[in-house]
Amino acid sequence: MRNLTAIFILGTATLILGACTPTAPTSTSETLTVVEARPVPVVGEGRMIPIKTDKGTFEVFTKKVGDSPTMKVLLLHGGPGGTHEVFENFSDHLPDAGIEFYYYDQLGSYFSDQPNMDDLLTIDRFVDEVEQVRQALGLNADNFYLYGQSWGGVLGMEYALAHQDKLKGLIVSNMVSSIPAYNDYAHNVLMADMDPAVLARLEELEAAEAYEHPDYMGLLMEHHYVDHILRRPADQWPEPVMRAFPHLNPEVYIPMQGPSELGASGLLVDWNITDRLHEIAVPTLVMAASHDTMEPAFKRMMSERMQQARYVEMPNGGHFAQWDDTENYFPALIDFIQDVDAGRSIAE
Repeated sequence: MRNLTAIFILGTATLILGACTPTAPTSTSETLTVVEARPVPVVGEGRMIPIKTDKGTFEVFTKKVGDSPTMKVLLLHGGPGGTHEVFENFSDHLPDAGIEFYYYDQLGSYFSDQPNMDDLLTIDRFVDEVEQVRQALGLNADNFYLYGQSWGGVLGMEYALAHQDKLKGLIVSNMVSSIPAYNDYAHNVLMADMDPAVLARLEELEAAEAYEHPDYMGLLMEHHYVDHILRRPADQWPEPVMRAFPHLNPEVYIPMQGPSELGASGLLVDWNITDRLHEIAVPTLVMAASHDTMEPAFKRMMSERMQQARYVEMPNGGHFAQWDDTENYFPALIDFIQDVDAGRSIAE
């Protein structure tokens, strides 16, 4: 999403990192464009899972970390079009707690096949993809926890509405159930708190569609990202997060999210399932952060509408609270998974 994973925009990667874009893909058919020499992720070589679509069968990257018969977590990254790399510090926490988890790059992402996505950018298709991954990994209601952050939270909630009989638990991290509500908070709270001169310059650049102008990303980093995305000075951001920037696929991100950093404007602009949250009956953890790009109070409301949900808020965190509020984030996540596994109450 825009500020949800705003720093994944291709221009951000280029301007902040001076990084090179991935090797140019080679067209192998009219509907398929795949990176021929797929790089091996730093987390190690994983397993490619075939995914059937109306445009053919493609492969997505997964990698198992840890081992548990009853606590298996599939991680859904943000973007859309981002990568699993922003979750690399999960390996420092979950395995030691006896929790198994899976890195997974969705179709179109850097470590997975990158077909022409024009006809594949629908929530229903992404939900079906997650279901195919679940089946391939052998996950079921006795062990399957689905974790989604940002756009992954959209996907996780939609999956729960379609397939919650397959779930043991759901985790929604740093995501609201309404893009209109997200846009309202961005415009009426976050942008309103910004220096008026900075906001005016950003709006001027957006009107000119000058998204790659150095002022655009420079001002956002100084006046927004270090306060709301990852709360550290830019030169102290974690290497896995910075490495993920140039790996974003703009052919997925821009059509769904839109190019603007001041509001979502893509295919997801009207997405809103708030009136359906009461249908989610599976044990759910809603994770918020006090300094995130989305309103914590809205996320608490979400948890109250779900049938059995726990709300936790990271007091020091931004959008990537797993990095800037680690000391609160992982204990909350681990406690929830272990409580569900043990049949303990998840009431706050």
